[in-house]
Amino acid sequence: MRQINDFISKFNASVSLDRDLIVKKDGRYFLLDRKLKSLIRKHFLYAGTYLGKEENDTFFPSFNLLAMIAQTDANRIVVDKKSEWLFVCGRDVFKRGITRTSGPGRKGDYTLILNEHGNCLGFGRILRYLDTQDQSKIAVKNIVDIGDFLRRER
Repeated sequence: MRQINDFISKFNASVSLDRDLIVKKDGRYFLLDRKLKSLIRKHFLYAGTYLGKEENDTFFPSFNLLAMIAQTDANRIVVDKKSEWLFVCGRDVFKRGITRTSGPGRKGDYTLILNEHGNCLGFGRILRYLDTQDQSKIAVKNIVDIGDFLRRER
């Protein structure tokens, strides 16, 4: 549970998760409801909402967890349609593609990347202060995006 809370805090956010309803299985975390928790057996493959996995003391979030974080007042950046497509293709976000920000936007902070409809596309790390005027510089380094799964299928 510490790994999940540490990850969420990187976005200056707080998500209320009931510790009793989180199950860890083979390094993977699942959020269950009370009824499902009572039915779950020791050996299962998947149950409830997948939150992410832990490997070598590093937490890798699921997009379910990112969507939960996006519902809070976390660090968020909304990008235009062109930047949305480029981000999903694995590219970084340039300053000119950012339409709105939420949070301090400081260099080194983690931030969620959302499209204009509020859908979470992934997250990145801010490389420079977002209030700078230089539109041609990379503002956010892509860490994970929803297109990653498809690119791994090659």
